[in-house]
Amino acid sequence: MIDRPARGAAPVIAIEGVAKSFGAVPAVAGVTLDIARGDFFCLVGASGSGKTTLLRLIAGFEAPDEGRILIDGEDMTNRPPYARPVNMMFQSYALFPHLSVADNVGFGLEEERRPRAEIRERVAAALDLFDMGSLAARKPHQLSGGQRQRVALARALVKNPKILLLDEPLAALDKKLRERAQLELVALRERVGITFVMVTHDQEEAMSMATHIALMRDGALCQVGTPRELYDAPQSRFAADFFGAANLFDETAGRTVMVRPEQMMVSRAHPSRTGVLAASLANVVFLGNAYVCHCALDSGKAVQARLSPADMAALGALSAGDRVYLSWDPAAARVLTS
Repeated sequence: MIDRPARGAAPVIAIEGVAKSFGAVPAVAGVTLDIARGDFFCLVGASGSGKTTLLRLIAGFEAPDEGRILIDGEDMTNRPPYARPVNMMFQSYALFPHLSVADNVGFGLEEERRPRAEIRERVAAALDLFDMGSLAARKPHQLSGGQRQRVALARALVKNPKILLLDEPLAALDKKLRERAQLELVALRERVGITFVMVTHDQEEAMSMATHIALMRDGALCQVGTPRELYDAPQSRFAADFFGAANLFDETAGRTVMVRPEQMMVSRAHPSRTGVLAASLANVVFLGNAYVCHCALDSGKAVQARLSPADMAALGALSAGDRVYLSWDPAAARVLTS
């Protein structure tokens, strides 16, 4: 079991030994995890890792086979979704096509039979938060993808939940809109001050948005920490390879040395340092702000080096098959034992 990270104040969400199986298949395997108030917390992992099931357990859409879930110290394990201080935004947005933007946002308040004046006031405030007030009368099919996402967020926030749960909320957006939406979500969390828990399979999305990340595999937690901790100090080969590219060198049984591609140095002449690897250049990929050199060691192992345009220019023109030497600063290497 992974130790809970020391985070100071009492957590807003405490997950204690939660397990969930579907038939004979364990989806969540004894997870214990604390989420701090005000966090932007990301659950990441490959398909089938258990991240969406864990989110649904927090929301109350699934019941655990074992363990319990507390929110603000209160046991929520047997409470239905509508009795929990959370709201969930689904990947599909799940907007009602026959209702206007305003009616979609106010639907939950209508179900609670709130006074009409209160509903109008809260819906207007939620739409203003996303600069959507002028579109209140439109139907979902008259909106862009980004606008539909904002309506879904407004609907999720209008009920003033303590926690907002997000299930792959940006998956349907194109790249540019997705990047803008990432910034908007981070800014929104800072403005409204509630806790966000988001599921994503996109490592870069999690790294750019989260204050803390839990990496899951086969229903269990692999590592929990800040984006910088998971990238710079992975605790396993799986974590190292999941977050960004990683060059892994086996030294002895049970020990692996990891060096990130941006920490690799490439030279034409043999540098005067120890630990230099001779290689042949396979190809160079231009990414705009960097070059990725794909190299093959004499053993046949593939290694990547990520160079800035200035470093690439200093090397001069390179061609496939050129002999190069790879090295790194000893402080850049991480030893992994699992």
